[in-house]
Amino acid sequence: MSQVIDAPVRISTEPSRFVEDAPRSNLPVAGRPKARAPTLATALSDSLEERRIFILAPFAMIAGLIASLETASYPEPLMLGAGAAVIALVLVLGRGSIRVLRVACLAAAFWTGFSLFSVHGALFGTPMLTRPAYGAFEARVDEILSKADGEQRIVVSRITPLEGAKPVDIRRARVFVRKGPDLEPGDVISAPFRFYQVPGPAVPGAFDAQFHSYFDGIGAYGTTNAPPVIVNQGSDALPERIIENVRRGIAARIDGVLAEPSAGIARAVINGDQSAVTDEAREVMSTAGLAHVLSISGLHLTLVAGGVYFVLRLLFAAAGWMRSVKAIAAIGGMTSAVLYYSISGGNVAALRSTIMILLVFGAIVAGRRALTMRNVAIAGLIVILSDPASVFRPSFQLSFSAVIALVGAYEVHIGGGRHNQGRGRRLLNYFLGIAATSFVAGAATLLFSVYHFQQTSPLGVVGNLVSLPLVGFIMMPAALLGVLAMPLGLEWLPVTVMGWSVDRMLDCAALVATYSRHISASPLLTPLALAIGLAGLAWFAFFKTRWRLLGPVLVAITVPLFAIDRPPDVLIADTTQALAFRGPDGLALATGKPGSFAVQIWEDTYSEPIEKATSGVACDSLGCIAEAAGGYRIAVVRDAAAFGEDCAAVDLVVTRLYAPAYCRSEATVIDAGDLRRGGVHWLKWLGGGFEVRPAIVDLNRPWRVVPR
Repeated sequence: MSQVIDAPVRISTEPSRFVEDAPRSNLPVAGRPKARAPTLATALSDSLEERRIFILAPFAMIAGLIASLETASYPEPLMLGAGAAVIALVLVLGRGSIRVLRVACLAAAFWTGFSLFSVHGALFGTPMLTRPAYGAFEARVDEILSKADGEQRIVVSRITPLEGAKPVDIRRARVFVRKGPDLEPGDVISAPFRFYQVPGPAVPGAFDAQFHSYFDGIGAYGTTNAPPVIVNQGSDALPERIIENVRRGIAARIDGVLAEPSAGIARAVINGDQSAVTDEAREVMSTAGLAHVLSISGLHLTLVAGGVYFVLRLLFAAAGWMRSVKAIAAIGGMTSAVLYYSISGGNVAALRSTIMILLVFGAIVAGRRALTMRNVAIAGLIVILSDPASVFRPSFQLSFSAVIALVGAYEVHIGGGRHNQGRGRRLLNYFLGIAATSFVAGAATLLFSVYHFQQTSPLGVVGNLVSLPLVGFIMMPAALLGVLAMPLGLEWLPVTVMGWSVDRMLDCAALVATYSRHISASPLLTPLALAIGLAGLAWFAFFKTRWRLLGPVLVAITVPLFAIDRPPDVLIADTTQALAFRGPDGLALATGKPGSFAVQIWEDTYSEPIEKATSGVACDSLGCIAEAAGGYRIAVVRDAAAFGEDCAAVDLVVTRLYAPAYCRSEATVIDAGDLRRGGVHWLKWLGGGFEVRPAIVDLNRPWRVVPR
């Protein structure tokens, strides 16, 4: 009921409208008019009257982003300008019709989204490196991504060739430094670098590093072939250097008190650095539905900012100062949220949460209702406009789906407030609230978790129910006190208490994970599932009555019917020799090395181990022949002399050479040209041929590494 409170009271003779708009009656139940459930048309009319059309603006913008990626070519500036002019003309001519204005506003949001990648590409994009580059270069350190065991991952810019090295036409690069001095933002370094192309998706529909790197201004990845030398040390007054020093100082203080795995989790919770979180701890927490604790998001920011708000109000009340207490405490909460975000590493979930907290506390300062779907829409618009590529990252989708579901549940819940409850009832309601919050957020993010991570947390409600009291009452307060005590050198006690709570959380997570592993199931989904989920969220956010539940119900029905994907029968890597085919015991390698990066991604994506084939593969100096479980044969050709015989004898020919034209008339062929253009290939045997899906289908985009 987020917007009803600001609307005038309207008394209607229709029973359903009376219940929706009028204040709660004091008549006994028997004396009240019997309310009828509103129809869908009534619910739609009510939402439009309350100007909830604005809530659909970020969804329309996301639809525009998707449409711009689905067009045959990159949208041209002239086309974008013409579309904007047409929408502006409709807005001017249709200003007398509310229906025309509503449609035109959504069209404007859609066209804004359709144009955003062009605008951001012009402002922040970079040429992409198309071939490896070697030599001595000088570069400025912009960002420290991680540091562990003497190894550093950094982002560099202003890359200048030295000693005759050829220049690289890129804005920035992400570099792995194996050894050398501790680097900080602002340092200018020189070293022998090896730059190489940003890789494409590991499987069709997977995370696209080229796409995201382009909009981050990162045109290449690289390594240093020798320890770098600091040519010029950056100024200690640089904001990014100050923040990095604070983050490193916090991490060092934590490591001085706690051991692993507690230290790594404490660092992740306080400053967003997950580099020290052990694989075992990450796996256990993920299986138990507690992976969100590792990523700074709404939970952490709300506990910190809300805790500061509560403490300030308590202190002001104890001092007898009651004037503007809520507003001043809200400003304190806003300040703490901004400071926390500044050391969090800046992920999308933290940004969205910070914006939401600023809007909520801003509403308190202004005397307005704080937690509304309109504020969620505003936060969404800000994130989309500032970083449209983030829409296609899991963190954005998980964060916004969860907060939309929680705010929607809150809108339903506030209609029946409870007062004068005893302590026992309040304690029970607290745990019921945790369970309900976990269930709602888990249900809202389930689709996106399954799509991106092929992972579910069937007992996530239980995991959150037993662990979040530790997080809320011990871990986060101890973390806040520990950070505040660090400048005085008094952090030992609160950090120790935090470490104890982390250990107990891991104990709870391990217990829940033990039972979760036996009932886990994760279907493969096509990208259509994300579009269906987006539409369901838009429906849920727009409506306020029980009709809003129709959106999630339709998602639950349509995704299994239309968006379930099939596992591959053949996977072919583009940059390594790995080729996996489906044998009698599942996927197995005909060629390639088990445990390589591509193979690990395949194993995680399709939830099955991929080892070297022990049968069904015969190799000689010319190549290999594999007999698959489905009755088809695969030839891996290493020498051109094998084409004449193999093309006529098998169903699929895979080669790192260029296959002759006649071969394609006799078998399905994936050769060097196909792999250079399409990247990793996914194939499904259909009985008489293969369905082929390349990981890359849009070579005409500026973020693609176009083969030469």
